[in-house]
Amino acid sequence: MSHGSASSSDLTAPRSRFYQGPYGRLFDDLDPWRPTDASGSPITDSQALEQWCLNAANTLMVESVEADGTPTLPRDVDEDAMDAQFGSAIPAGYTYFGQFVDHDITFDPTSSLQRQNDPNKLLNFRTPRLDLDNLYGRGPDDQPYLFDTDLPSTQAKFLLGTIDGTTLHDLPRNPKGRAVIGDPRNDENSIVSQLHLAFLSAHNTLTNRAVAGGSSHPYAAARTTLRWLYQWVVWHDFVHRIVDPAIHGIALEKETKLDGRIVWTRGISDVYDWHSQPYMPVEFSGAAYRFGHSMVRSKYKTNLHRGFTDDHFVPIFDNSPGASGDDLRGFRPVGIDNTIEWDWFLPMQSSIGEFPQLAHRIDTKLTNALAFLHEGPTGTPNNVLASRNILRGVRLELPSGHDVAVKLGLTPVALTNDEPASLWYYILKEAETLAGGRHLGPVGSIIVASVFSGLLIGDPQSWINLNPGWTPESDPLLIPGTDNEDSPGTWELASIIRIAGVPTQGSDFP
Repeated sequence: MSHGSASSSDLTAPRSRFYQGPYGRLFDDLDPWRPTDASGSPITDSQALEQWCLNAANTLMVESVEADGTPTLPRDVDEDAMDAQFGSAIPAGYTYFGQFVDHDITFDPTSSLQRQNDPNKLLNFRTPRLDLDNLYGRGPDDQPYLFDTDLPSTQAKFLLGTIDGTTLHDLPRNPKGRAVIGDPRNDENSIVSQLHLAFLSAHNTLTNRAVAGGSSHPYAAARTTLRWLYQWVVWHDFVHRIVDPAIHGIALEKETKLDGRIVWTRGISDVYDWHSQPYMPVEFSGAAYRFGHSMVRSKYKTNLHRGFTDDHFVPIFDNSPGASGDDLRGFRPVGIDNTIEWDWFLPMQSSIGEFPQLAHRIDTKLTNALAFLHEGPTGTPNNVLASRNILRGVRLELPSGHDVAVKLGLTPVALTNDEPASLWYYILKEAETLAGGRHLGPVGSIIVASVFSGLLIGDPQSWINLNPGWTPESDPLLIPGTDNEDSPGTWELASIIRIAGVPTQGSDFP
């Protein structure tokens, strides 16, 4: 996209805690970080700035390059063998669940990397709530094309597509193959599209249970249960895996008062606070929550139907000359070979041996499938995704990671003179240095945990506010021991997969 560039004088980004709007800042009193040239002067020319960011990304954020600049592609050669060296403890499915969550809480179609992004003028078209509005849209009355119109709106279930010649499902699609769903971004790759499908199917299952239970409004009952279970999974499963355990433990705490009341409190509310309703912090959306880019693998094994030898890895995308198109790109129907077998992506009872596949560690390297895009000279890095993330932080006038660490009273991680001090890069470096890439470090953990706990506390429709004593075990539409058979005593993302009835093991395929 090209929308021209704006001079720094055009930027009127709010730097006050009293500002209320869709986007805002956590650290409004810190100076913005901007790279400098050889003389130490800030780079202000737009083209020079873009080139600086690309050079930094190509030099520092590519996983493996030979002396002549060509990629060695170690993770591409044998993902399984490299898991011990590069793999995290986080199953690969959570990489794309993080993307699904991002699409639920943020959407800014007006933003551009080629101009200054003023949070005062950005509009978050997503509610900053974990409410699945990317799934439900405006509901069956306003968007009936998402639902089965043969049913009354009080019993509304989502339309599902089919995979030709099988009983397996895909997202509902128009004649051009594009998904007809609440948020088209959830069709941008095959894995996140099938997560979206799982949530559609889970709603339909819960609606059937509500009808069988005599609910007067099965659609609303199913929606509430799925939303609350989703919120529970986001906090107790997903966020718990990606942030420092000690920080997660204090970020959101359940307390029973002497009078018997259950109250949820935030231990780091001083980092992320608001006056009337939550806003989306640019330090979160533009830096901290972009850690997931480093977790992406170059390729995955998809299901037993396709096979499980190394020859059956499927690349996330393949732009090489003569490519067959057999990859995991989205915006097109999903075939049976690339239908996800979820016990290969999440820990489930049937996960054995090398499964579930692991996400890559949270570090400063992007997998070569992302860092060697076929947009430039063959065999040379073209790490545009990383460079755009660095550039985005400059455009948003984000502070340096060092300054944020000092502001939080932490000892900063040291960076070399060649490394960008951008908040996004710093958070990856911190995770790599202090946590071995297993989870986020202190700055990243504090930002991510404070925002997610704040979104839950600030949502008037969350279980924390409407029913603070709620647990999945207490919900009439959930079946303990069955829905959560993969994680007895807890509820994880696999529980939603179970409820959905999508393929979880090889025998589920024709």
